[in-house]
Amino acid sequence: MSQITLNVNGAAQPLELEPDMPLLYALRNHLNLNGAKYGCGLGQCGSCTVIVDDRPVFACLTPCAGLEGKKIRTVESLGSAEKPGALQAAFIEKQAAQCGYCIAGMLMRAQALLERNRHPDEATIREHMAGNLCRCGTHLRIIEAIKQVAGDNGSLT
Repeated sequence: MSQITLNVNGAAQPLELEPDMPLLYALRNHLNLNGAKYGCGLGQCGSCTVIVDDRPVFACLTPCAGLEGKKIRTVESLGSAEKPGALQAAFIEKQAAQCGYCIAGMLMRAQALLERNRHPDEATIREHMAGNLCRCGTHLRIIEAIKQVAGDNGSLT
């Protein structure tokens, strides 16, 4: 075990962890941040996607070692049920979630894109989101929600 301090959603979180522990387990089991989901464990579905230093990463494959000093953001940083962020509100409006299992990862991947490119075209959105899968098949609604936020001039949060 090692003492590792993770910066999660703007707060320093000192944790006693095995350095090779996947970030997903630290978030869910030690910090009770359950938005990111365990899907495939292989980085193929994207339900565990979080943002590390402004880049979407698969938390199931990212070891905690080497994350000290990096900014980690989870879906919990985007808003709440009472006050959803712009992207969350668009997902709700477009009914982009069916079972909801993939949605946290979809939101985080989309958030990373919109922070880097405020007005991506549909082809860019599709390419960027290709790493995340929705088994329910709501991809078209997810793309519409992202396009809606990309077309707005307001804040992402």
